[in-house]
Amino acid sequence: MATNITRISGLPRTEFGKGASRRLRRDWRIPAVLYGSFHEPIHVSFELLEFQGIVRNHGANAILEVEIDGEDNLCMIKAVDQNVLTLDIDHADLFSVKRGETVEVDVPVVAEGEAAPGTQVVQDADTVTIEADVLSIPEEITFSIEGKLIGDQITAGDLKMPGNTSLVSDADTLIVNIIEPEVAPEPEETDDAVTTEDDAKSEESTESAE
Repeated sequence: MATNITRISGLPRTEFGKGASRRLRRDWRIPAVLYGSFHEPIHVSFELLEFQGIVRNHGANAILEVEIDGEDNLCMIKAVDQNVLTLDIDHADLFSVKRGETVEVDVPVVAEGEAAPGTQVVQDADTVTIEADVLSIPEEITFSIEGKLIGDQITAGDLKMPGNTSLVSDADTLIVNIIEPEVAPEPEETDDAVTTEDDAKSEESTESAE
């Protein structure tokens, strides 16, 4: 399993602060910072739609080859800040990596199949932390709930790790719990219903008397 490396060009940033970031966003660019253990932080900006397309298609752990002033920088997306109103990415943090390096990342876990009839599937964790070769990060880890019965559970230790990866999360971390479906309580009889019933009986008594 190999991770696709996506190339993208970044422009160096020399102005900082909220005002500079707002000007970049007006020009449809995303301010970002490239961190690394072997270099000082590099401030860049990316074309908005291009960067958002990468995140949408390759996920939050995407590996990028960022070209800045003619120099390539291999890095991975570490965090993105998203605007709560427009849902556009407002800022991104990236981290420089080297080929052959292992990294810890959070990877989505996805259930496949159908549990037994008359059960309810409760997913307690949506991601697990794994250690993987930087060029072999899985987009997701799948597991089967086919035919699972009430009382069955799946923990992080039950997950099958893809090649070149190992589990970092506690093996006892609960991923899925199969439970008995909750039964909605029957609606209580209201005062209005009681009054209506009493009124009906009263009308019947009156009609009998007449």
